[in-house]
Amino acid sequence: MRFIVDECAGPLVANWLREQGHDVFSVYEQARGMEDDRVIIKACDENRILITTDKDFGEQVYRERKTHQGVILLRLSDERAAAKIRILKQLLDSYADKIPGQFVVVTEKRVRFAKP
Repeated sequence: MRFIVDECAGPLVANWLREQGHDVFSVYEQARGMEDDRVIIKACDENRILITTDKDFGEQVYRERKTHQGVILLRLSDERAAAKIRILKQLLDSYADKIPGQFVVVTEKRVRFAKP
């Protein structure tokens, strides 16, 4: 899969995804400080699923109707990289085929495919 990992999701998440064989653009490593508007445009233009912890992307998708190729919003109480990776592994193992084009909100206990 092709991902863009937002700065707030961190470089360890990006590295783990690469180790799993995914094509990853890391905002933290490759475009630090990139504005959210540019991140979602780049993700769409390059057919990448955005991984973020930033709720502002929900506003961009739902209120501003920004086009996207898929967004994974991590809403975790434990924001350490290991927790993000564990949750992403579970998500990809169970729902990889359902994620493209969807806005997915993920907590430690729940996966919700949000409706536009």
